[in-house]
Amino acid sequence: MSEPPRNDPPKKRMVRAPTRGADVGRTSAVRLKTAKLRTPSSQAWLERQLNDPFVVEAKAKGYRSRAAFKLAEIDDKYRLLKPGVRVIDLGCAPGGWVQIALERGAASVAGVDLLAMDPIPPAHLIQMDFTRPECGPMLMEALGGAPDIVLSDMAPNTTGHRETDHLRIVGLIEIALDFAIGVLRPGGAFITKAFQGGETTALLKTLKANFAEVRHVKPKASRQESSEVYLVATGFKGQP
Repeated sequence: MSEPPRNDPPKKRMVRAPTRGADVGRTSAVRLKTAKLRTPSSQAWLERQLNDPFVVEAKAKGYRSRAAFKLAEIDDKYRLLKPGVRVIDLGCAPGGWVQIALERGAASVAGVDLLAMDPIPPAHLIQMDFTRPECGPMLMEALGGAPDIVLSDMAPNTTGHRETDHLRIVGLIEIALDFAIGVLRPGGAFITKAFQGGETTALLKTLKANFAEVRHVKPKASRQESSEVYLVATGFKGQP
């Protein structure tokens, strides 16, 4: 006797989606599901942040900003943050550069910024306008001696007027450089944010007169579309 036909549902085949060699391990781009009250520019900024590998890595490593990788790359190349050095960080918020300096053995770090920031022990962080005359002496007192390195990641608020913004940028670099020349130990280093084509002849002349080497560096963590570069001046010649 033949068996009656079975009405079982057809079996589903398990098919593995194909992979492309170059895409293995990559995550797809993150898009915000809703813009809510965001402007198009803030929406684009948030999406760029979510898809920025340096932002993701900074969060994974506990760094306060992706900017930490800029200083780390510069130091990997020039080996400036040696154990025991003293460091002053101008425009230090939110603290990524302070974290790298301490991580790499700095004995003392003092930083200043207009913005408030959470403590990063044992660094001494000051909320103040660096251009105020009393700020420099406060930093030196907090540091406990002459710095081996002066860092400046300061950037002015932009106005959208190219010539005005250029003058503000150069003005901040000049103020930071004057401070560095006045306090650095012989052989010390000065690292400052600049912008491609933004340095003046007089500024570069002052740098070269006071330091043995002056280099332009664009770290990988600096976004490609940005004109941001860093001036790395090493081998401070000391006071005249």
